[in-house]
Amino acid sequence: MSKVMIITGGSRGIGAATALRAAQKGYAVAVNYRANSAAADQVVQNIESSGGRAIAVQADMAVESDIVRLFETVDRELGRVDVLVNNAGIVDQVSRVEAMSFERVDRMMRVNVTGPFICAREAIKRMSTRHGGNGGSIVNVSSAASHRGGSGEYVDYAASKGAIDTFTEGLAKELAAEGIRVNAVRPGVVKTDIHASGGNPGKPEKSSQAIPMGRAGEADEIAYGILWLASDEAAFTTGARLDIDGGV
Repeated sequence: MSKVMIITGGSRGIGAATALRAAQKGYAVAVNYRANSAAADQVVQNIESSGGRAIAVQADMAVESDIVRLFETVDRELGRVDVLVNNAGIVDQVSRVEAMSFERVDRMMRVNVTGPFICAREAIKRMSTRHGGNGGSIVNVSSAASHRGGSGEYVDYAASKGAIDTFTEGLAKELAAEGIRVNAVRPGVVKTDIHASGGNPGKPEKSSQAIPMGRAGEADEIAYGILWLASDEAAFTTGARLDIDGGV
């Protein structure tokens, strides 16, 4: 039986790249999406056309019942999850803190922090040896913003990723004796459309001069790090935060 991987926010960018590479390594992949069913279906089609197995599952990471349904769907259609990639995340318009609404910050934290917590909760119930599982791996997608602060742009996003760093460390220690490894990748600026969704489509190009390697990253470069952390090659790695950021 193939190992099963759930990738939240798997229809685009880093999530889509990870889904495609995971399928090449033999995983059955659940491609989660919130709204863009066409993009998720395209990722699934690309996987299936190469002989892999995948399903697309709609779920909003800010809604607990959606997350529970996501895991129940995977149980039924693919089998018990072995790897969870907490990738789904949002940014908002460039803003100083004094101009941020309560609704903006609340949504940011629900999607970027609460969602990964609840996904991890559901994964632990299935993976942990304490609950009769066979172990597994959780990879959280954090950001270089978690330790750079996002000042003048999106302090709320940076703060949400700082929470993910702390969550990763604490959960790794909590689950180490139960067969579950928990790690994070911290991408720098990557060429994906998340920047356009935040009203800053030119950010990858603008940021290149401040990156020691002189360029923004590619989604595949982050996917390779995620898949290494998920794999048996990283069997003695837990609580790690892998920076993939061009040297910033």
